[in-house]
Amino acid sequence: MNFRRGERDEPEINLIPFIDILLVVLIFLMLTTTYSKFTELQVNLPTADAQAPKQNPKEIVVAVGSDGRYSINRQVVESTSVEALTRVLSAASQNNRETVVIISADAAATHQSVINVMDAARRAGLIQITFATQQSGGARGRS
Repeated sequence: MNFRRGERDEPEINLIPFIDILLVVLIFLMLTTTYSKFTELQVNLPTADAQAPKQNPKEIVVAVGSDGRYSINRQVVESTSVEALTRVLSAASQNNRETVVIISADAAATHQSVINVMDAARRAGLIQITFATQQSGGARGRS
């Protein structure tokens, strides 16, 4: 019988396969990462010399909330149906086809909510529609 204490070898951790795997993951991440530089299309908009824009005597501001509720000229509309919006828009425009509808939608509002406003404006006979936007400096504008 052999009762002799043998020398135990210290276990070694081989780091070379670990480093190889990390390099492969790093190369994969570098190749698949998209950068935030968006230069797909360089668009130069045309310019035109036109008369000064006329002042619109009648504007209807339709606010669309992120929860799908509507407010027309700061009056909350109880129903969210297109028919109810059409009735309120017709009453607000007083059958004046020159009335401009300004849609001021929340950034989190659904696309369908904005389409409902556009459809109601079309049904009410209002064809001049514009969208309110907010510049990055905090000033509001229209597009």
